[in-house]
Amino acid sequence: MLISDSNEAVAALNMRARTELILEGRVDALHEVTLHDGTRAAVGDTVITRRNDRRLYASRGWVRNGDRWNVIGVHRTGSVEVRRQGRRWGSTVLLPASYVAQHVELGYAVTSHRAQGITTDTAHVVVAPSMPRENLYVAMTRGREANTAYVAVDRPDVAHVGPRPGDATDVTARSILCGILQHVGAELSAHETLAAEQDAWGSVAQLAAEYETIAAAAQHGRWVSVVRASGLLPGQADAVIESDAFGPLTAELRRAEVHYVDVASLLPRVVAARGFEDAQDIAAVLQARVVSVVSRDNGAGRTRRSPRLVAGLIPRALGPMDAAMHQALVERADLIASRASAVLDLALLAGEPWTRALGAAPRGAASAAWRQNGCAVAAYRDRYGIVGAKPLGAVPESVAQKLDAARAYAALRAAQRLVEEHSYDAPRRIIAAGLTR
Repeated sequence: MLISDSNEAVAALNMRARTELILEGRVDALHEVTLHDGTRAAVGDTVITRRNDRRLYASRGWVRNGDRWNVIGVHRTGSVEVRRQGRRWGSTVLLPASYVAQHVELGYAVTSHRAQGITTDTAHVVVAPSMPRENLYVAMTRGREANTAYVAVDRPDVAHVGPRPGDATDVTARSILCGILQHVGAELSAHETLAAEQDAWGSVAQLAAEYETIAAAAQHGRWVSVVRASGLLPGQADAVIESDAFGPLTAELRRAEVHYVDVASLLPRVVAARGFEDAQDIAAVLQARVVSVVSRDNGAGRTRRSPRLVAGLIPRALGPMDAAMHQALVERADLIASRASAVLDLALLAGEPWTRALGAAPRGAASAAWRQNGCAVAAYRDRYGIVGAKPLGAVPESVAQKLDAARAYAALRAAQRLVEEHSYDAPRRIIAAGLTR
Protein backbone atom coordinates (compact mmCIF):
# COMPACT_ATOMS: atom_id res chain seq x y z
CA MET A 1 0.00 0.00 0.00
CA LEU A 2 1.18 3.50 -0.86
CA ILE A 3 0.67 6.25 1.71
CA SER A 4 1.11 10.00 1.46
CA ASP A 5 0.01 13.01 3.46
CA SER A 6 -1.73 14.94 0.68
CA ASN A 7 -4.72 14.19 -1.52
CA GLU A 8 -2.82 15.42 -4.58
CA ALA A 9 0.03 12.97 -4.01
CA VAL A 10 -2.42 10.13 -3.38
CA ALA A 11 -4.23 10.84 -6.65
CA ALA A 12 -0.94 10.87 -8.56
CA LEU A 13 0.23 7.65 -6.92
CA ASN A 14 -3.06 5.92 -7.69
CA MET A 15 -2.86 6.88 -11.35
CA ARG A 16 0.79 5.84 -11.59
CA ALA A 17 0.16 2.47 -9.96
CA ARG A 18 -2.83 1.77 -12.19
CA THR A 19 -0.90 2.71 -15.33
CA GLU A 20 1.88 0.29 -14.41
CA LEU A 21 -0.63 -2.53 -13.86
CA ILE A 22 -2.31 -1.84 -17.20
CA LEU A 23 1.05 -2.00 -18.97
CA GLU A 24 1.79 -5.29 -17.22
CA GLY A 25 -1.56 -6.69 -18.38
CA ARG A 26 -2.89 -7.17 -14.85
CA VAL A 27 -5.72 -4.66 -15.31
CA ASP A 28 -8.18 -4.97 -18.20
CA ALA A 29 -8.70 -1.37 -19.28
CA LEU A 30 -11.07 -2.22 -22.14
CA HIS A 31 -14.15 -2.10 -19.91
CA GLU A 32 -14.03 0.64 -17.28
CA VAL A 33 -16.30 2.56 -14.95
CA THR A 34 -15.82 6.12 -13.75
CA LEU A 35 -15.32 6.66 -10.03
CA HIS A 36 -16.39 9.68 -8.00
CA ASP A 37 -13.05 11.52 -8.29
CA GLY A 38 -12.90 11.16 -12.07
CA THR A 39 -10.52 8.20 -12.11
CA ARG A 40 -11.49 4.88 -13.69
CA ALA A 41 -11.52 1.27 -12.55
CA ALA A 42 -11.62 -2.06 -14.36
CA VAL A 43 -11.22 -5.75 -13.64
CA GLY A 44 -7.94 -6.25 -11.77
CA ASP A 45 -7.98 -2.86 -10.06
CA THR A 46 -7.92 -2.29 -6.31
CA VAL A 47 -10.56 0.11 -5.03
CA ILE A 48 -11.57 1.49 -1.67
CA THR A 49 -15.11 2.21 -0.48
CA ARG A 50 -15.78 5.55 1.20
CA ARG A 51 -19.18 5.13 2.84
CA ASN A 52 -20.76 2.64 5.22
CA ASP A 53 -23.76 0.89 3.69
CA ARG A 54 -25.43 -1.91 5.67
CA ARG A 55 -27.59 -2.78 2.68
CA LEU A 56 -24.51 -4.00 0.80
CA TYR A 57 -23.60 -7.30 2.45
CA ALA A 58 -20.43 -9.28 1.76
CA SER A 59 -19.95 -12.52 3.71
CA ARG A 60 -20.26 -11.74 7.43
CA GLY A 61 -19.98 -8.02 7.02
CA TRP A 62 -21.38 -5.04 5.19
CA VAL A 63 -19.52 -2.52 3.07
CA ARG A 64 -17.63 -0.06 5.27
CA ASN A 65 -15.78 3.16 4.77
CA GLY A 66 -12.09 2.34 4.26
CA ASP A 67 -12.57 -1.25 3.07
CA ARG A 68 -10.32 -2.24 0.16
CA TRP A 69 -11.58 -4.50 -2.63
CA ASN A 70 -10.39 -6.20 -5.80
CA VAL A 71 -12.56 -5.58 -8.86
CA ILE A 72 -13.66 -8.87 -10.40
CA GLY A 73 -16.42 -7.64 -12.68
CA VAL A 74 -17.57 -4.47 -14.43
CA HIS A 75 -21.11 -4.11 -15.80
CA ARG A 76 -22.42 -1.85 -18.53
CA THR A 77 -24.81 -0.27 -16.05
CA GLY A 78 -21.84 1.11 -14.10
CA SER A 79 -22.15 -1.35 -11.24
CA VAL A 80 -19.03 -3.19 -10.08
CA GLU A 81 -18.56 -6.63 -8.56
CA VAL A 82 -15.78 -6.68 -5.99
CA ARG A 83 -14.15 -9.15 -3.61
CA ARG A 84 -12.76 -8.10 -0.25
CA GLN A 85 -8.99 -7.77 -0.52
CA GLY A 86 -7.08 -10.70 0.93
CA ARG A 87 -9.85 -13.20 0.18
CA ARG A 88 -9.59 -15.72 -2.64
CA TRP A 89 -13.15 -17.01 -2.46
CA GLY A 90 -16.43 -15.53 -1.35
CA SER A 91 -16.70 -12.10 0.29
CA THR A 92 -18.08 -10.64 -2.92
CA VAL A 93 -20.64 -7.90 -3.33
CA LEU A 94 -22.16 -6.01 -6.23
CA LEU A 95 -21.73 -2.27 -5.75
CA PRO A 96 -24.56 -0.35 -7.47
CA ALA A 97 -23.67 2.21 -10.12
CA SER A 98 -24.86 5.08 -7.92
CA TYR A 99 -22.62 3.95 -5.05
CA VAL A 100 -19.64 3.48 -7.38
CA ALA A 101 -20.06 6.94 -8.87
CA GLN A 102 -20.21 8.64 -5.47
CA HIS A 103 -18.28 6.57 -2.92
CA VAL A 104 -15.57 4.47 -4.62
CA GLU A 105 -11.94 5.43 -5.31
CA LEU A 106 -8.82 3.66 -6.50
CA GLY A 107 -7.21 1.93 -3.52
CA TYR A 108 -3.52 1.70 -4.32
CA ALA A 109 -2.68 4.81 -2.31
CA VAL A 110 -4.34 6.47 0.66
CA THR A 111 -3.63 9.44 2.89
CA SER A 112 -2.05 8.79 6.26
CA HIS A 113 -5.27 9.97 7.90
CA ARG A 114 -7.35 7.41 6.03
CA ALA A 115 -4.72 4.72 6.59
CA GLN A 116 -5.68 4.49 10.26
CA GLY A 117 -7.08 1.05 10.96
CA ILE A 118 -5.76 -0.43 7.72
CA THR A 119 -3.22 -3.26 7.86
CA THR A 120 -1.30 -4.48 4.84
CA ASP A 121 1.69 -6.69 4.08
CA THR A 122 3.98 -3.80 3.14
CA ALA A 123 3.55 -0.04 3.37
CA HIS A 124 5.45 2.48 1.25
CA VAL A 125 5.25 6.01 2.63
CA VAL A 126 6.00 9.19 0.68
CA VAL A 127 7.28 11.61 3.31
CA ALA A 128 7.09 15.38 2.80
CA PRO A 129 8.51 18.07 5.13
CA SER A 130 5.04 19.28 6.14
CA MET A 131 3.96 15.89 7.54
CA PRO A 132 3.36 15.95 11.32
CA ARG A 133 4.85 13.18 13.40
CA GLU A 134 1.45 11.69 14.28
CA ASN A 135 0.76 11.03 10.59
CA LEU A 136 4.23 9.59 10.07
CA TYR A 137 3.68 7.19 12.96
CA VAL A 138 0.36 6.02 11.53
CA ALA A 139 1.80 5.58 8.05
CA MET A 140 4.90 3.72 9.21
CA THR A 141 2.95 1.18 11.26
CA ARG A 142 0.53 -0.10 8.61
CA GLY A 143 2.73 -2.86 7.17
CA ARG A 144 2.97 -6.25 8.85
CA GLU A 145 6.19 -7.28 7.10
CA ALA A 146 7.83 -4.00 6.12
CA ASN A 147 7.35 -0.24 6.26
CA THR A 148 9.51 1.90 3.96
CA ALA A 149 9.75 5.70 3.91
CA TYR A 150 10.63 7.65 0.75
CA VAL A 151 11.63 11.16 1.79
CA ALA A 152 11.08 13.99 -0.70
CA VAL A 153 14.00 16.40 -0.32
CA ASP A 154 13.25 18.54 -3.38
CA ARG A 155 9.80 19.79 -2.41
CA PRO A 156 9.08 23.08 -0.61
CA ASP A 157 7.26 23.04 2.69
CA VAL A 158 3.98 24.60 1.59
CA ALA A 159 2.61 24.50 5.11
CA HIS A 160 4.79 27.43 6.16
CA VAL A 161 5.19 30.97 4.90
CA GLY A 162 8.85 30.56 4.00
CA PRO A 163 12.30 29.78 5.35
CA ARG A 164 13.61 31.64 8.34
CA PRO A 165 17.17 32.90 8.61
CA GLY A 166 18.06 29.99 10.88
CA ASP A 167 16.70 27.27 8.63
CA ALA A 168 19.15 24.81 7.10
CA THR A 169 19.72 25.15 3.37
CA ASP A 170 21.35 21.76 2.86
CA VAL A 171 18.24 19.63 3.29
CA THR A 172 18.71 15.88 3.68
CA ALA A 173 16.36 12.97 4.30
CA ARG A 174 17.64 12.76 7.86
CA SER A 175 17.08 16.45 8.56
CA ILE A 176 13.53 16.24 7.19
CA LEU A 177 12.73 13.21 9.34
CA CYS A 178 14.19 14.92 12.41
CA GLY A 179 12.05 17.96 11.66
CA ILE A 180 8.93 15.83 11.30
CA LEU A 181 9.57 14.14 14.64
CA GLN A 182 9.52 17.59 16.23
CA HIS A 183 6.43 18.73 14.30
CA VAL A 184 3.40 18.14 16.51
CA GLY A 185 0.22 18.00 14.47
CA ALA A 186 -2.12 18.57 17.40
CA GLU A 187 -3.58 22.06 17.34
CA LEU A 188 -1.99 24.40 19.86
CA SER A 189 -3.79 26.98 21.94
CA ALA A 190 -3.16 30.67 21.24
CA HIS A 191 -0.87 30.86 24.27
CA GLU A 192 1.06 27.75 23.21
CA THR A 193 1.41 29.06 19.67
CA LEU A 194 2.75 32.39 20.90
CA ALA A 195 5.19 30.66 23.25
CA ALA A 196 6.40 28.36 20.47
CA GLU A 197 6.98 31.30 18.10
CA GLN A 198 8.83 33.27 20.76
CA ASP A 199 10.97 30.25 21.54
CA ALA A 200 11.82 29.72 17.86
CA TRP A 201 12.79 33.34 17.25
CA GLY A 202 14.87 33.42 20.42
CA SER A 203 16.68 30.14 19.74
CA VAL A 204 20.39 29.79 19.12
CA ALA A 205 19.53 28.74 15.56
CA GLN A 206 17.82 32.06 14.90
CA LEU A 207 20.30 34.23 16.80
CA ALA A 208 23.32 32.51 15.25
CA ALA A 209 21.85 33.04 11.78
CA GLU A 210 21.38 36.72 12.56
CA TYR A 211 24.94 36.93 13.90
CA GLU A 212 26.36 35.29 10.77
CA THR A 213 24.33 37.58 8.50
CA ILE A 214 25.41 40.74 10.31
CA ALA A 215 29.03 39.60 10.43
CA ALA A 216 29.05 38.91 6.69
CA ALA A 217 27.62 42.36 5.93
CA ALA A 218 29.86 44.14 8.43
CA GLN A 219 33.08 42.67 7.03
CA HIS A 220 32.24 42.30 3.36
CA GLY A 221 34.56 45.10 2.30
CA ARG A 222 37.38 43.72 4.41
CA TRP A 223 37.16 40.26 2.87
CA VAL A 224 37.00 41.73 -0.63
CA SER A 225 40.28 43.52 0.08
CA VAL A 226 41.84 40.33 1.46
CA VAL A 227 40.84 38.38 -1.65
CA ARG A 228 42.19 41.04 -4.02
CA ALA A 229 45.49 41.06 -2.12
CA SER A 230 45.82 37.27 -2.06
CA GLY A 231 47.76 36.88 -5.29
CA LEU A 232 44.81 35.94 -7.49
CA LEU A 233 44.59 37.43 -10.96
CA PRO A 234 42.05 40.28 -11.20
CA GLY A 235 39.60 38.12 -13.13
CA GLN A 236 39.98 35.29 -10.64
CA ALA A 237 39.44 37.65 -7.71
CA ASP A 238 36.26 39.00 -9.33
CA ALA A 239 35.01 35.45 -9.87
CA VAL A 240 35.64 34.59 -6.21
CA ILE A 241 33.82 37.68 -4.95
CA GLU A 242 30.81 37.03 -7.21
CA SER A 243 30.67 33.30 -6.41
CA ASP A 244 27.98 31.75 -4.23
CA ALA A 245 30.86 30.22 -2.27
CA PHE A 246 32.23 33.63 -1.29
CA GLY A 247 30.07 33.69 1.85
CA PRO A 248 31.21 30.24 3.04
CA LEU A 249 34.81 31.22 2.23
CA THR A 250 34.62 34.34 4.40
CA ALA A 251 32.99 32.29 7.16
CA GLU A 252 35.99 29.94 7.09
CA LEU A 253 38.38 32.89 7.17
CA ARG A 254 36.54 34.18 10.22
CA ARG A 255 36.81 30.73 11.80
CA ALA A 256 40.54 30.75 11.09
CA GLU A 257 40.86 34.16 12.70
CA VAL A 258 39.24 33.07 15.94
CA HIS A 259 41.93 30.38 16.10
CA TYR A 260 44.58 33.13 16.01
CA VAL A 261 45.48 32.59 12.35
CA ASP A 262 46.67 35.63 10.41
CA VAL A 263 44.18 35.56 7.54
CA ALA A 264 46.08 38.24 5.62
CA SER A 265 48.93 35.75 5.18
CA LEU A 266 46.79 32.59 5.18
CA LEU A 267 44.90 33.31 1.97
CA PRO A 268 48.02 34.11 -0.13
CA ARG A 269 49.50 30.87 1.18
CA VAL A 270 46.57 28.72 0.04
CA VAL A 271 46.39 30.60 -3.27
CA ALA A 272 50.05 29.86 -3.97
CA ALA A 273 49.73 26.20 -2.95
CA ARG A 274 48.33 25.03 -6.30
CA GLY A 275 46.90 26.50 -9.46
CA PHE A 276 43.25 26.79 -10.46
CA GLU A 277 43.41 25.60 -14.06
CA ASP A 278 40.73 22.91 -13.63
CA ALA A 279 38.71 24.65 -10.89
CA GLN A 280 35.05 25.24 -11.67
CA ASP A 281 34.61 27.50 -8.64
CA ILE A 282 37.78 29.08 -7.26
CA ALA A 283 35.98 30.33 -4.14
CA ALA A 284 34.86 26.80 -3.27
CA VAL A 285 38.40 25.51 -3.82
CA LEU A 286 39.83 28.21 -1.57
CA GLN A 287 37.26 27.42 1.10
CA ALA A 288 38.26 23.75 1.09
CA ARG A 289 41.95 24.67 1.29
CA VAL A 290 41.37 27.04 4.21
CA VAL A 291 39.40 24.36 6.07
CA SER A 292 42.21 21.86 5.49
CA VAL A 293 44.98 24.20 6.63
CA VAL A 294 43.18 25.42 9.75
CA SER A 295 42.11 21.91 10.76
CA ARG A 296 45.65 20.60 10.27
CA ASP A 297 47.24 23.42 12.24
CA ASN A 298 44.75 23.10 15.10
CA GLY A 299 45.09 19.33 15.11
CA ALA A 300 48.85 19.66 15.36
CA GLY A 301 48.42 21.61 18.59
CA ARG A 302 50.28 24.67 17.35
CA THR A 303 48.21 26.88 19.62
CA ARG A 304 46.97 26.17 23.11
CA ARG A 305 44.90 29.32 23.31
CA SER A 306 41.14 28.87 23.41
CA PRO A 307 39.40 29.95 20.21
CA ARG A 308 37.32 33.10 20.46
CA LEU A 309 33.81 31.68 20.13
CA VAL A 310 30.34 32.80 21.14
CA ALA A 311 28.87 30.23 23.55
CA GLY A 312 31.77 27.96 22.65
CA LEU A 313 30.30 27.43 19.20
CA ILE A 314 30.02 30.44 16.88
CA PRO A 315 33.18 32.20 15.64
CA ARG A 316 33.29 35.83 16.73
CA ALA A 317 33.59 38.53 14.11
CA LEU A 318 36.93 40.25 14.69
CA GLY A 319 38.76 43.05 12.97
CA PRO A 320 37.65 46.52 11.88
CA MET A 321 33.97 47.18 11.18
CA ASP A 322 31.26 49.82 11.48
CA ALA A 323 30.45 50.77 15.09
CA ALA A 324 26.73 50.11 14.69
CA MET A 325 27.40 46.69 13.18
CA HIS A 326 29.81 45.90 16.00
CA GLN A 327 27.19 46.83 18.58
CA ALA A 328 24.61 44.63 16.86
CA LEU A 329 27.03 41.71 16.96
CA VAL A 330 27.76 42.28 20.64
CA GLU A 331 24.04 42.25 21.40
CA ARG A 332 23.48 39.03 19.44
CA ALA A 333 26.47 37.40 21.14
CA ASP A 334 25.05 38.26 24.57
CA LEU A 335 21.65 36.87 23.59
CA ILE A 336 23.22 33.65 22.32
CA ALA A 337 25.17 33.19 25.54
CA SER A 338 22.07 33.87 27.64
CA ARG A 339 19.99 31.46 25.58
CA ALA A 340 22.58 28.68 25.86
CA SER A 341 22.76 29.21 29.61
CA ALA A 342 18.97 29.08 29.91
CA VAL A 343 18.76 25.90 27.81
CA LEU A 344 21.35 24.23 30.03
CA ASP A 345 19.60 25.33 33.23
CA LEU A 346 16.22 24.06 32.06
CA ALA A 347 17.72 20.74 30.97
CA LEU A 348 19.46 20.26 34.32
CA LEU A 349 16.33 21.23 36.23
CA ALA A 350 14.20 18.79 34.23
CA GLY A 351 16.84 16.06 34.49
CA GLU A 352 16.93 15.57 30.73
CA PRO A 353 18.83 12.37 29.86
CA TRP A 354 21.47 14.08 27.72
CA THR A 355 22.77 16.05 30.71
CA ARG A 356 24.01 12.83 32.32
CA ALA A 357 26.86 12.79 29.82
CA LEU A 358 28.14 16.05 31.33
CA GLY A 359 28.47 14.46 34.75
CA ALA A 360 27.69 16.12 38.07
CA ALA A 361 28.81 19.74 38.25
CA PRO A 362 32.05 19.97 40.22
CA ARG A 363 32.47 22.45 43.03
CA GLY A 364 34.96 25.23 43.37
CA ALA A 365 36.96 26.77 40.56
CA ALA A 366 36.15 23.92 38.16
CA SER A 367 32.44 24.71 38.32
CA ALA A 368 32.64 27.76 36.02
CA ALA A 369 34.65 25.90 33.39
CA TRP A 370 32.28 22.92 33.55
CA ARG A 371 29.30 25.21 33.05
CA GLN A 372 30.95 26.97 30.13
CA ASN A 373 31.45 23.65 28.37
CA GLY A 374 27.91 22.57 29.20
CA CYS A 375 26.59 25.76 27.62
CA ALA A 376 28.47 24.94 24.41
CA VAL A 377 26.74 21.56 24.21
CA ALA A 378 23.38 23.18 24.98
CA ALA A 379 23.99 25.79 22.28
CA TYR A 380 24.75 23.06 19.74
CA ARG A 381 21.57 21.19 20.61
CA ASP A 382 19.48 24.35 20.37
CA ARG A 383 21.05 25.40 17.09
CA TYR A 384 20.32 22.10 15.37
CA GLY A 385 17.07 21.20 17.10
CA ILE A 386 18.38 18.10 18.87
CA VAL A 387 15.85 16.66 21.30
CA GLY A 388 16.99 13.08 21.91
CA ALA A 389 18.92 11.52 24.77
CA LYS A 390 22.25 11.62 22.93
CA PRO A 391 24.08 14.85 23.81
CA LEU A 392 25.02 15.59 20.19
CA GLY A 393 22.25 13.72 18.41
CA ALA A 394 22.78 11.90 15.13
CA VAL A 395 25.96 12.12 13.06
CA PRO A 396 25.86 15.45 11.18
CA GLU A 397 25.82 15.49 7.39
CA SER A 398 26.57 19.10 6.44
CA VAL A 399 30.07 20.57 6.63
CA ALA A 400 28.94 23.45 8.83
CA GLN A 401 27.28 21.17 11.36
CA LYS A 402 30.27 18.85 11.40
CA LEU A 403 32.47 21.77 12.46
CA ASP A 404 30.02 22.76 15.19
CA ALA A 405 29.69 19.13 16.27
CA ALA A 406 33.47 18.92 16.68
CA ARG A 407 33.42 22.00 18.92
CA ALA A 408 30.50 20.64 20.94
CA TYR A 409 32.20 17.27 21.32
CA ALA A 410 35.39 18.95 22.53
CA ALA A 411 33.33 20.88 25.08
CA LEU A 412 31.59 17.69 26.21
CA ARG A 413 34.90 15.89 26.71
CA ALA A 414 36.31 18.90 28.57
CA ALA A 415 33.32 18.87 30.94
CA GLN A 416 33.77 15.14 31.52
CA ARG A 417 37.48 15.57 32.25
CA LEU A 418 36.70 18.28 34.80
CA VAL A 419 34.31 15.93 36.57
CA GLU A 420 36.88 13.11 36.51
CA GLU A 421 39.65 15.33 37.84
CA HIS A 422 37.41 16.79 40.54
CA SER A 423 36.30 13.36 41.70
CA TYR A 424 39.94 12.51 42.48
CA ASP A 425 40.83 15.79 44.15
CA ALA A 426 39.94 14.62 47.64
CA PRO A 427 41.86 11.29 47.47
CA ARG A 428 44.89 13.08 46.06
CA ARG A 429 44.88 15.57 48.90
CA ILE A 430 44.58 12.77 51.41
CA ILE A 431 47.45 10.82 49.85
CA ALA A 432 49.60 13.93 49.60
CA ALA A 433 48.91 14.76 53.22
CA GLY A 434 49.84 11.24 54.27
CA LEU A 435 53.14 11.38 52.40
CA THR A 436 54.16 14.63 54.06
CA ARG A 437 53.56 13.43 57.55
